[in-house]
Amino acid sequence: MEPFSYTRPEETERAIALHASQPQAAYIAGGTTLLDLMKDTVLAPPQLIDITRLPLRGITVTENGVSIGALSTMSDVAREPIIRERYPMIAEALLNSASQQLRNMATIGGNLLQRTRCSYFRDPFFACNKRTPGSGCAAITGENRMHAILGTSEHCIATHASDLAVALVALDAVIRVRNSAGERRIPLTDFYRLPGNTPQHEHTLAPGELIVAIDIPATFDASRSGYLKIRDRQSYEFALTSAAVALVLDGKVIQDARLAIGGVGTIPWRLRAAEASLQGAALDIQTFKAAAEIALEGAQTQQDNEFKVELARRTLVRALTTVGGVQ
Repeated sequence: MEPFSYTRPEETERAIALHASQPQAAYIAGGTTLLDLMKDTVLAPPQLIDITRLPLRGITVTENGVSIGALSTMSDVAREPIIRERYPMIAEALLNSASQQLRNMATIGGNLLQRTRCSYFRDPFFACNKRTPGSGCAAITGENRMHAILGTSEHCIATHASDLAVALVALDAVIRVRNSAGERRIPLTDFYRLPGNTPQHEHTLAPGELIVAIDIPATFDASRSGYLKIRDRQSYEFALTSAAVALVLDGKVIQDARLAIGGVGTIPWRLRAAEASLQGAALDIQTFKAAAEIALEGAQTQQDNEFKVELARRTLVRALTTVGGVQ
């Protein structure tokens, strides 16, 4: 680990000002990702700005929906009754994300900004365009069983790691960020960037901007929802595939749907075409299978991850079956 300075401001404006004075600094809260990357010398910020004392915790219910403070921990949000009642998929995504110890430390804002678990990104010995632009992508010709099949490019096939982001993308969540000029709102569907030829740019945050809250609009009834995660082991592990599903039903007819999948995309992958196919359709297995076929259109596999196409289809069908109550 490289040397760094450390400061812990108690006001949000002060934290932002400190970052503005040292653009290469990094904000740190739970540190469950950042510290690992620093130990592996993947990241070496010259200054850490500890934001754990900032007043950015708590869950607020408004007429427009629910707002979650960015420093709320994963554990706090997962056990919040209003989240469990209105947005079961969020609680389930969080509970499936990490061990209890990590959930007690990791923050919601930090979870959304966690870096990929691509082993080539995390090992400086290998070429990685995300870590060192222009160096190449060792994963394309290497072992790539865990890598993405949607949203990839010739420069990067790393999978996005967050379970929570998959659920929030499905629900049209909005991130509120603050900088020295004030506050702005970014729809989560616009927040993450496809790798293209600049995989080092993972999101639309400007340098020094701080996530202060995540807003979930009340425009969709997500009380009938769930999150399914398929992984190599039931204990703490990242997704091979996952699906966030919410349905609004009128008897045996699907009125509306929100769908997203994880473990297969370079970003959390919203399934708008599959959602459209479900609207007004019968609540049955054949409807779900047709939606799953649409969902995986355009998938591009590597030598070790072709299995993810069918696994992702089955994951989505199983999640739809469970949420829809279809036998």
